Amino acid sequence: MTYLALARKWRPRTFAEVSGQKHVVDTLVNVLDSGRVHHAFLLSGTRGVGKTTLARIFAGALNCEKGISSSPCGECGNCRAVEQGGFVDLIEVDAASRTRVEETRELLDNVQYVPTIGRFKIYLIDEVHMLSAHSFNALLKTLEEPPEHIKFLLATTDPQKLPVTVLSRCLQFHLRALEPAEIAARLTLILREEKVEADAAAVDILARAAAGSLRDALSLLDQAIAHGGGEVREAAVRAMLGMIDEAHTEALLGAIAGNDAEGALAAVAAMAEKSPDYAVALDDLLLCFHRLALAQSAPKAAQSLDGVPAGALALSGRFGAEDLQWCYQAALLGKRDLPLAPDPRSGFEMVLLRILAFRLEEGAATSTKPPAAAPKTVTPAAQPSTAPSTMQPPETPAKFNLSELNAETWPQWVEASGARAMVRQLALHSKPVKVDGDCVHLVLDNAPMFHEERAASLAGCLSRMTGVAVRLEFKVAEEADGADAVTPAQSQSEQADNAAAEVRRSVDNDDHVRAIKERFGASVVDVRNGDGGDGV
Repeated sequence: MTYLALARKWRPRTFAEVSGQKHVVDTLVNVLDSGRVHHAFLLSGTRGVGKTTLARIFAGALNCEKGISSSPCGECGNCRAVEQGGFVDLIEVDAASRTRVEETRELLDNVQYVPTIGRFKIYLIDEVHMLSAHSFNALLKTLEEPPEHIKFLLATTDPQKLPVTVLSRCLQFHLRALEPAEIAARLTLILREEKVEADAAAVDILARAAAGSLRDALSLLDQAIAHGGGEVREAAVRAMLGMIDEAHTEALLGAIAGNDAEGALAAVAAMAEKSPDYAVALDDLLLCFHRLALAQSAPKAAQSLDGVPAGALALSGRFGAEDLQWCYQAALLGKRDLPLAPDPRSGFEMVLLRILAFRLEEGAATSTKPPAAAPKTVTPAAQPSTAPSTMQPPETPAKFNLSELNAETWPQWVEASGARAMVRQLALHSKPVKVDGDCVHLVLDNAPMFHEERAASLAGCLSRMTGVAVRLEFKVAEEADGADAVTPAQSQSEQADNAAAEVRRSVDNDDHVRAIKERFGASVVDVRNGDGGDGV
């Protein structure tokens, strides 16, 4: 017995059966019911979202023997012929294989002839953007002044490649990529009708893997049924797609949260036994980072989403908000670079090590701090902002005494703190003006530098140095006492300016430079003022 693929067997035959394109379906229904049928329609969108399907349904509605209607009978000879692909007045053209102008002209030579059996002669041109410039010119004249019995239905995945002269003569409809929930609902219906046992989790995985294309989802479903021996189970679907087990995902996230490189590599080794697709594994991590960020910033929105192991969500409190942003960006860039790696596994391992390397530079304090409900931003009129440390005082004797901290000793404290990246910059743009018990009051010379996560990390560094749970209070320089003190960043900037001025004087006084200036009318340019350098 001949088997019919699910994508063909379950192709919609009426507008009501089309999934996820209500905005287009409603318009086409209104066009048909009102009788105001334009001569040219352009359907655009990614693969497998229903462009050709809608065009065929529309063609059947125009040529139904019972009259033009948004609900063709589906039983007359014309409707059955359109459904079976044998309607003589529906000319389907694959523009990708007919790009030459001679072929287009030959096709359009028959435009003048009336339909053979239908009400309209319909040209359905798929991937119309593949036509050559000369072919578009040949088509344009017919689009400008078509006979009354001609309708054009154009479909494309890349409408930007169509000439504006063609676009301006068409009614344009963009079909969107379907949401995973919409695809999952359609797959569930088909599985029920086909009497195939399936796990809900497996259906969700297939829906996400289809990337918005219902046709791709049906092809994957066909493959999953064959792979699972007539059933669709989560473990079999994950194996088919090269996905990693949830336990491995949790192990990877736990290792990243704990800055544990050995643990991360051990998790990769366990994954490798099942020959995973490492690009898919990175997708899983990206999805987890996204869900964890939502769990921190918008818990209600995160509750309605799936795709993350329950154990992974428990790790949310071990990541800072900035931390998750970095992890997501590093994994995203790693996915781009993965094909360039000597082999997929080593590329995947380097992505993990890169994430861990920069997290360690930022300091472990940020990874243990619970996420703030809403990060505070210092403005000139803002009230003092307190950033408590979540670090416990170390058991080893402290090497620094908090009472000795002041504006003069602050640069040495910053160097000894081990702070890196933006945490270090926050420290350099600050200066202590008072130490009150375990609370250090600092003045900030640059308000945008402040962030709760950085302040907490800096407080953690000072806590480790002193053995005291240090608290920090920041104020903007304009609003605080002691604003005349100089921050390390300001001091460094002043020293750099003085050094540049000294170099400028040295250059101006050089005999060779004077001779060149006098002979050629040359001048000395300070490249720090716009030419991108660091000197004169």
